[in-house]
Amino acid sequence: MRDFGSFDYIIAGGGAAGCVLANRLSANPALRVLLLEAGNDERWIWTKIPVGYLFCINNPRTDWCYKTQVEPGLNGRSIIYARGKGLGGSTLINAMIYMRGQARDYDEWAALTGDSRWSWQAVLPSFKAVENYWRGESEFHGVDGEWQVAQQRLSWDILDRFAEAANQAGIPNTVDFNTGNNEGVSQFEVNQKFGMRWSAARGFLKPARGRKNLLILTGALSDKVVFTDKRATGLQFYLHGELCQAQSRIETILSAGSIGSPAILQRSGIGDAAFLQEKGIPVLLNSPGVGNNLQDHLQLRSIYKVQGIQTLNQTVKTWQGKAKMGLEYALMRKGPLTMAPSQLGLFARSDDCVATPDLEYHVQPLSLDKFGDPLHDFPAFTASVCDLRPASRGWIKIADADPNSAPLIAPCYLTAEVDRIKAAQAIQLTRKIASQAALQPYQPEEYLPGSAYQSTEELVIAAGKIGTTIFHPVGTCKMGRADDLSAVTDSRLQVRGVQGLRVVDASIMPTITSGNTSSPTIMLATKAAEMILQDRLGA
Repeated sequence: MRDFGSFDYIIAGGGAAGCVLANRLSANPALRVLLLEAGNDERWIWTKIPVGYLFCINNPRTDWCYKTQVEPGLNGRSIIYARGKGLGGSTLINAMIYMRGQARDYDEWAALTGDSRWSWQAVLPSFKAVENYWRGESEFHGVDGEWQVAQQRLSWDILDRFAEAANQAGIPNTVDFNTGNNEGVSQFEVNQKFGMRWSAARGFLKPARGRKNLLILTGALSDKVVFTDKRATGLQFYLHGELCQAQSRIETILSAGSIGSPAILQRSGIGDAAFLQEKGIPVLLNSPGVGNNLQDHLQLRSIYKVQGIQTLNQTVKTWQGKAKMGLEYALMRKGPLTMAPSQLGLFARSDDCVATPDLEYHVQPLSLDKFGDPLHDFPAFTASVCDLRPASRGWIKIADADPNSAPLIAPCYLTAEVDRIKAAQAIQLTRKIASQAALQPYQPEEYLPGSAYQSTEELVIAAGKIGTTIFHPVGTCKMGRADDLSAVTDSRLQVRGVQGLRVVDASIMPTITSGNTSSPTIMLATKAAEMILQDRLGA
């Protein structure tokens, strides 16, 4: 076994959280830090041009290409479950949408953990500290951070008309989704700079690369944590297939994401004891919450054909349209090549009795059957809506002890009755918006799920037909109070029952945020780095 020696901190996973941690911890030259990433030091052009997500998702160069188990709630379908592969993790392939969620999300975290440091007022300074916001500094935004937040660099008439229709349906406009209440309609703000994708690797890792106390290894697949008694003392990993190890003097930190981190814990002997014994893994710690509590946003992609207005479907079908897009981007860094997957956002309430928005729309001037397929031959837009706070809970389990084996992923969408009812309400709201006067000149015709689905029961079936992930898995190593037996970590993200081991990524979220999850992960990694350094000084 090749030995890489001893480090103060070992970070397993070079995604959003891992990049932040590597930056913050290595800023102290007295600390020696090792960052392990199973993917490549990805510098492919399509990880930089925003529309490149079309080529990166479901591509083994940049995506783990996971698939779910057969989902009964999705009419017995298995769906792709994209996770970014390479330095930057899912920020290499995600929608680039800057979204914090709602104040209620973080106040709920504080209540569930008994720790006020996770409340909205406590996390807001961390959001501001990492942000470089295009409008400038304000009560809610910062300008001195590494996380670029920009205005989009294109517009579509069809999206403007959809926004007007939403207004006519009773949903107001908003200027800023990120002040604690995101209700309303607006263009999404994006993690870009001058029309280029801004990944966590560009923002946080690039400035730290020259530090002599930071070693970054790519092609390094984390296998399991090494323990002395119940103290984590290192990590075993495979570097381009060669078995290796490194020692950690202070802490080992798992930042492999909501899929990877519970898998590493399970291979290390931390998880449900009966399950580990079934897989032939010696049990170090019975922690039944590991891999459970999986939460994700299920998007329902309604597609409407239109007439007499431009969509991307027509643009990409001609060489003139493709040439125009290329020139716009090459000369001005504008136009469709700067597109995030969704440009128009909308947050609404499924019912008047709901206190804050529980539905999020991602509206796109295009349509396709699924990622990786060509755009449709007819002009159309997609109004994708997701339940922001699903009650359904899924799980992650390793298939076996081999780190090369894909884990078993079961989001368990639409297993809770309240989620099925809300799915029907969401499709009904989409239809209400599409029926408004602002869109009628373009004769919107429902292509998916189709007007044949009308009753609540029929709409639930329709949701199972068109539903798919919007790639926001969280919660599989959740933090919680000491009396919560399902909590994997405490509120300082330390794994309960062992020493010297922490989890820092979206898996620690006890409940999913009311919006896209990338920037909340950046925030929680920032707070975790502060906690890690504080704990070191207190030791």
